[in-house]
Amino acid sequence: MTGTIATRLLTAALVVIGSSMLVFVIMYVLPGDPVLQMLDGNATSPEAIEQVRKQLGLDQPFYVQFLQYFLHLLQGDFGISRIDSSPVLAKILEHVPATLALTLVSATVSILVGTILGVLSAIHRNGFIDMLARFVGLFGISMPTFWTGILLLLLFSIQLGLLPIAGSTGWKSLVLPGITLGLVGAGLIVRMVRNTMLEVISEPYIVTLRAKGLAEQAVMYRHALRNALIPALTVIGVMIGELLSGTVVVETVFARQGIGRILADAIMAKDLPVVQGVVFFTAIIYVLVNFLVDISYSFVDPRIRRSQ
Repeated sequence: MTGTIATRLLTAALVVIGSSMLVFVIMYVLPGDPVLQMLDGNATSPEAIEQVRKQLGLDQPFYVQFLQYFLHLLQGDFGISRIDSSPVLAKILEHVPATLALTLVSATVSILVGTILGVLSAIHRNGFIDMLARFVGLFGISMPTFWTGILLLLLFSIQLGLLPIAGSTGWKSLVLPGITLGLVGAGLIVRMVRNTMLEVISEPYIVTLRAKGLAEQAVMYRHALRNALIPALTVIGVMIGELLSGTVVVETVFARQGIGRILADAIMAKDLPVVQGVVFFTAIIYVLVNFLVDISYSFVDPRIRRSQ
């Protein structure tokens, strides 16, 4: 088990390094001069532009710029915003709690709704509950998050007046954005749990458990569901990353303050250090979540732990 964790940690570190390199390359090859974008037409002469370029180290070769960028990342230095001259890391950390709260609520909605509907759909195959669960799954996957968000705003905020239209203060402000993002993950989990449960309940050992007189609820929830959760865990790990990226749209629709919102603002303002910092920070969280999902396999299924 220790060797497995060490291998997963090494793989995670390599993925983070690769992500930092990919982010830097994408920002490097984007068209446009970052110095001119930062000065926004305020440069007085070519000499002044060249002086700023030298101060930022942009006159150095590509590999030198990347090494300096990566060494600064290792020291927790994500650079300075070219718009308001504030440290990028401080700006990210200031907005992270709001985004993590939204992601946590969305993941809870996805896991609870997806797992419950997936199990009920498999147990009541081809019945009304099955049709309802499949509709929810198809709706969550098919509908764009901005469309779902606007629909919920029109119904619950404008028509019924139950929940706030915008903002990030109080638990009520998390309800509509959490449901909007959560429906996407719920759609994926419903399908995964339903299909896996249908395969598991047709296995010979399930038939044997029923033949021995074990209660149906014990067969379903103690044995079938446990084995069906392994593929669902993989989907949940991927889903967390999708939820983080989805905050860019949802935080904009609901006017919430979070790292998705500052990423959207940074892209509009061409503030490259902030874009690099947010994307790299998100990649670290994504890798960390998938590392925890990998480790959780061993606890859900003892056969995997013994094989390791």
